Amino acid sequence: MKDEQSFRKSADDALASLYRLLGSASEDFGFEVDLSDGAITVEFDRPPGKFIISSNPSAHQIWISALSKSYKLDFDLVEDAFVLGSTDQTLTSLVEELLTKQMGEDVTL
Repeated sequence: MKDEQSFRKSADDALASLYRLLGSASEDFGFEVDLSDGAITVEFDRPPGKFIISSNPSAHQIWISALSKSYKLDFDLVEDAFVLGSTDQTLTSLVEELLTKQMGEDVTL
């Protein structure tokens, strides 16, 4: 990421896109999703749980708190997406995996 403005635009676009995908999936899988102050909150009744997905401008990353873990994704210029360095998963594919683990069934966004 070159500068603060580029990061903010990329992060805002990524979170807005993910929010739309989660909104569609929430109807099928019965979880609640909210976007407020640049952070997505996903809440589950069964099994109970909560994910928080937000940008961290000072680190130029998107952070996910889910399943008692924290994931920090950097922007990858080649992928043109936020990616988890240890697995090379994009934001969307990582969230799909986390949702699948939480819900106990295959979730595709």
